Amino acid sequence: MFKNKREKRAFVNFLLIAPFIVLTLIFCYYPLYGWVYAFFDYRPPRPMTIESFVGLKWFKSMVESPVKVQQILGVLRNTFVMSGITLSTSWIPMLFAVFLNEIRNTRFRKFVQTATTLPNFISWVLVYSIAFSLFNSTGMMNSFLQGLGIIKEPILFLQSSSHVWLTQWLWLTWKNLGWAAIMYISAISSIDEEMYEAARVDGANRWKIIWTITIPNLLPTFFVLLMINIGNFLSNGMEQFYVFQNAFNKEYIQVLDLYVFNLAMGSGSYSISVAISMLKSIISLALLFFANGVSKMVRGESIL
Repeated sequence: MFKNKREKRAFVNFLLIAPFIVLTLIFCYYPLYGWVYAFFDYRPPRPMTIESFVGLKWFKSMVESPVKVQQILGVLRNTFVMSGITLSTSWIPMLFAVFLNEIRNTRFRKFVQTATTLPNFISWVLVYSIAFSLFNSTGMMNSFLQGLGIIKEPILFLQSSSHVWLTQWLWLTWKNLGWAAIMYISAISSIDEEMYEAARVDGANRWKIIWTITIPNLLPTFFVLLMINIGNFLSNGMEQFYVFQNAFNKEYIQVLDLYVFNLAMGSGSYSISVAISMLKSIISLALLFFANGVSKMVRGESIL
């Protein structure tokens, strides 16, 4: 059946990844069939028929209605700001991994790594529960400040819209910092130890070693993750903003994913929500190819 051991090994490797290929096809590509709803006037539970076909009606409605245009522009503003903050601070996990690697006490290093990774496995519902307990008008923070006499009236931390972008970024960073650093920790472990030994022999101190050896070896990983983040620029996720939204901050917290969800589940506008999601996916794919092309021109390397 196999001409040589190389073909047998290749077949075995294919069998190992085959289940993941099947899962990708089922959960990533098969749902793309749902794009067809963007071209119909769909009203559940009625089936789609040729009579309900409307062509590009829902795509045109995004720019024909001034109210809809204003809503979408506001949503895009929130999406761009949140994604821009996340993208501009994407170097923080790399820096955290570098300093974590410099901790000489093994037990303390493992404790810090575990403590910063665990929040990634906490659902956003529980994160909001923590935030509510701490920053509610009768929560611990307000009770503490009032007890010290610093404030007389409670501060509405969760209801305020003036700092919602910053607070959402802080919660996201707290939740994902340890998990995002794992890739960099793995990359650090693959750096040749002889490079460190040669630098120490030459008299380089710890900061010099970090700057000339560790960080340059982490940059390829950073640029790959950066390109992926650029491709996901319009995808902020929905869960975080869904649990933190309220009537006071909705204008500034509603990102594109949450807007699509509210359209579909709130007002029943399934077709236009699919149309917006479809455009978002196409633009995200274009951004990924653009970032890949820039990387190929500037660095001579690409991921596609």
